[in-house]
Amino acid sequence: QVQLVESGGGLVQAGGSLRLSCATSTTIFSISAMGWYRQAPGKQREWVASITSRAMTYYADSVKGRFTISRDNAKNTVYLQMNSLKPEDTAVYYCKAHNPVTTYDYWGQGTQVTVSS
Repeated sequence: QVQLVESGGGLVQAGGSLRLSCATSTTIFSISAMGWYRQAPGKQREWVASITSRAMTYYADSVKGRFTISRDNAKNTVYLQMNSLKPEDTAVYYCKAHNPVTTYDYWGQGTQVTVSS
């Protein structure tokens, strides 16, 4: 059973920073594409950033230049460094792992990020 556990969320003032972590239990982490998504109250879940097994990164326009996704294959962990946070970044942030063998997606339980103005 694949498990993803996010951590690092919290309350921060606008302009501040947070670092989210997503630890996985999967032994295939090193070949899995990983992603961060977020869902604000009353809105649909949206993609934030992705990192491939070869560490190629992609970002939504809304976070480009402010957020950085990275991975540590030795720790089976993916990170999201969030700088220059804005109130509109407030959301529950979810981690997703994409298994390239089964093409199945696994999700974490989410971590709350709240940015005050």
